[in-house]
Amino acid sequence: MFNAPVLLKSPAALLGATGFLIIGGLIAQQSFNHTRQTTESARVMTGGTASNAPPLLRRYGCAGCHQIPGIDGADGKVGGSLSDIRKRVYIGGVVTNNSDNLVQWIVDPQKFSPRTAMPATGISEAEARDVAAYLYSR
Repeated sequence: MFNAPVLLKSPAALLGATGFLIIGGLIAQQSFNHTRQTTESARVMTGGTASNAPPLLRRYGCAGCHQIPGIDGADGKVGGSLSDIRKRVYIGGVVTNNSDNLVQWIVDPQKFSPRTAMPATGISEAEARDVAAYLYSR
């Protein structure tokens, strides 16, 4: 249990607690910087804005079929999980994973795989860029 009077009596304990807080703060800052860099990289790659994507992922039904990190209720089992999509070699198992292909896959998956279970949802290319930015930022 935390005991402030003991820390004040022991310089070593005070120094240790201070060090612990500094290290914790540095780790938190590093995590924040990594998230910001990943989001910015995704924006540059796709031309989209990740923060616009959550309502789009719900509106177009993505959350009903896929598990999507950071989206409440996106726990579908029809399509694959969209976690760490930026680390995958292929999209939908059929097309090389790059930002242009991901955007086009989101807009018109049958273009790449006519028998895919993923439907054309009617999402616009601009909206698909936002969704791609979101997925690449996670």
